[in-house]
Amino acid sequence: MSGPYPYPPNVTRLVPRSAAYDIGLQQGDVIVGVDGKDIATFDQIKTEVEASEGRALLLDVWRDGEILEFALAPRRVDEPGPDGGFVTHWRVGIVGGLFFDPAKTAPSVGEAITGGVMQTGAIIQSSLSGMWHIITGQISTCNLSGPVGIAETSGQMAAQGTSSFIWFVAVLSAAVGLLNLFPIPVLDGGHLVFYAYEAVVGRPPHDRVLSVLMAVGLAVVLSVMVFSLSNDLILCP
Repeated sequence: MSGPYPYPPNVTRLVPRSAAYDIGLQQGDVIVGVDGKDIATFDQIKTEVEASEGRALLLDVWRDGEILEFALAPRRVDEPGPDGGFVTHWRVGIVGGLFFDPAKTAPSVGEAITGGVMQTGAIIQSSLSGMWHIITGQISTCNLSGPVGIAETSGQMAAQGTSSFIWFVAVLSAAVGLLNLFPIPVLDGGHLVFYAYEAVVGRPPHDRVLSVLMAVGLAVVLSVMVFSLSNDLILCP
């Protein structure tokens, strides 16, 4: 016995600051054609996007009883790979979904806590891996966003619903909390290093040494902020 394919070519969610978002695709759109080829499943869209290697695709999109045309150019995106590294793919920034609403059950308190811990661990691991790959030049520095990029992403996630916005805030909070624990003077992680030094040696660092380290730490933090802001406004708009 066969049934309908569970993943139709509809747009259930848009990735913020993606190619699809920038050209005006919307949640609820149905992609019925790509470069003149009829599309019936979401996997067909993925196949056409990955085979394009960045070439602009002409989409036929059904929206509110009308067929609209969009030119959409996939972008290179660095995504976490199964081996802990990153793999470059061509992506347009649309997320599909089932044609029906699956049954859901609320997790228990224990399951919720366990899931939260696991998700936080995954965010920390992904953040550390991404930073390392940026520093070593294995992925693009455009993966580092500043305040402008964060604000844009926040607004676009909020426009897609409360749950999407809460998820983004949770991810951002975990990433910022991790950054704050780095052993850099002026950050909380740097202060923890000073406290550890005092506990081992029996006295705090000399005031002059502390002042120099704080100045260096502040310079590092400001440099990262300026670089990320330049990514938002100039290098990777």
